[in-house]
Amino acid sequence: MGDRPLRRPLTPARVAVVSLGMGCLLVLVGCVALLVGTAHISFDQVRALFHAGGDSQVETARLILLDIRLPRIILAALVGFALALGGVVFQALLRNPLADPFILGVSSGSAFGAIIGILLGLGTGFGVPAMSFAGALSTLVLLLSLGIKRIGMESSTILLTGVIINAFFTAMIMFFVSVSADAKLHSMLFWLYGDLSQTSYSHVSLIAPVVLVSSLLVYSFANRLNLLTAGEGSALRMGVDVVRTKLVLLVVVSLMIGTVVAFSGLIGFVGLIVPHLARMAFGSDHRLLIPAAALGGATFLVVADTLARALIAPSELPVGVISAFVGAPFFLYLLLARGSRWSRS
Repeated sequence: MGDRPLRRPLTPARVAVVSLGMGCLLVLVGCVALLVGTAHISFDQVRALFHAGGDSQVETARLILLDIRLPRIILAALVGFALALGGVVFQALLRNPLADPFILGVSSGSAFGAIIGILLGLGTGFGVPAMSFAGALSTLVLLLSLGIKRIGMESSTILLTGVIINAFFTAMIMFFVSVSADAKLHSMLFWLYGDLSQTSYSHVSLIAPVVLVSSLLVYSFANRLNLLTAGEGSALRMGVDVVRTKLVLLVVVSLMIGTVVAFSGLIGFVGLIVPHLARMAFGSDHRLLIPAAALGGATFLVVADTLARALIAPSELPVGVISAFVGAPFFLYLLLARGSRWSRS
């Protein structure tokens, strides 16, 4: 039997406890992030927010905390939640620990769709997110049509195809940004590396329902994802409709990624780093891995965005720069550590 310790059986109580713990960590990190910024906010000013009235300093603090920082923190949490969840799904479907929406080109395809929407003059209410979703879905169709010869997909082929598609769409984005005379499009160069600075509650209200519904749908497939990671043959013998499961999950994840990218820009490596850390800490059962990784992704991106706006204050870095600083070495480590505990299911 060996000396490897047996993992505790997964129970609903354990899922609830871990999810609650990760949720509390997210709230704690969010509260700290709320107090970090160029403008110093004292605890006395924070306490004064809960009382009616107040002087001009209290009103300024209220504006900074509730109208500027809070929606940005919520958006960062939603985006990180979605990207990490997308990474979990792609790694399970492709059975490859290096798969994530950024590396597979889904995020860049989504950003390309958003750029086209902006060039067409579509509004940011539903127009640009719709084009972003179309870009993500088109990227998946292209990825699967080029990388799949039969229903049993070769994950290494899919991964390499995704890298090529990612490079192509990134080049197309830079081409449109370079040749366009639209000053607004030029200003989106910062957005393309991940920008959460223009957040509003209207953005949050649009993204939150999509992320919530998508995550619930993905969680309903948790048992089927467990079977798929064990092998498509085993999943078929257990009664899983492999084709339908993959198509549904890919469309749902495309909708979610397309929506968040339309408002956050390109933020890489969240879907690569966080699922691995969650898998190491909590195991590979998707009934626990999905909520743990998603909440972990939310926490990670809130921390990354806080660093992005604090490291060189009063200026700020694109949040995608912070995630890349962490993610690129992590990706190289995974390439070197294939077969180690990092890549085991």
